[in-house]
Amino acid sequence: MFTGIVQAVGTIEAVAPLGNGVRLTVAGGGLDLAGVAVGDSICVQGACLTVAALSGARLSFDVSRETLDCTVGLERPGKVNLEKSLALGDKLGGHLVTGHVDAVGEVLAFAPAGESMRLRVRAPEPLARFLARKGSVAVDGVSLTVNHVDGAHFEVNLIPHTIAATTLARLAPGARVNLEVDLIARYVERMLAGP
Repeated sequence: MFTGIVQAVGTIEAVAPLGNGVRLTVAGGGLDLAGVAVGDSICVQGACLTVAALSGARLSFDVSRETLDCTVGLERPGKVNLEKSLALGDKLGGHLVTGHVDAVGEVLAFAPAGESMRLRVRAPEPLARFLARKGSVAVDGVSLTVNHVDGAHFEVNLIPHTIAATTLARLAPGARVNLEVDLIARYVERMLAGP
């Protein structure tokens, strides 16, 4: 479990074939690795990955074909948002994030709004029912508050700190992003659907 509060921006340095998937080598970018061990979960660009190896400030992750097919940003070298898993009793500064990417969305607009940036994203139609004004959504692993919803399109506002502390500053229209809808909304839907 994660909070969507990015702890560091790391770099995928290598992507090596591994069976049907890949092995990623990620430079931690200042992520505090104290207490991190092989088998622990790290949220990488919104996807929960298991640490397969540690070497200094570098982490390795084995990524399955299933994960690669459901996400973007893990198949090539580049900057990634990183967050260690939440420990019982830790501060929950964002919202509950599982790291199970629901879908890939498309950036429709990314433009200044005062000192902030307004991000408009098109989610796949099946996710539209989980998006609510003032609800939560994770974009590339970043916990954000939904400001506006129009069908499957939603808008969030990125404050200067979020832009500086995450990979979201690189976004532009046409970019693809990992989306995870609010966990509570998923459970509510299941309860309302019945057995």
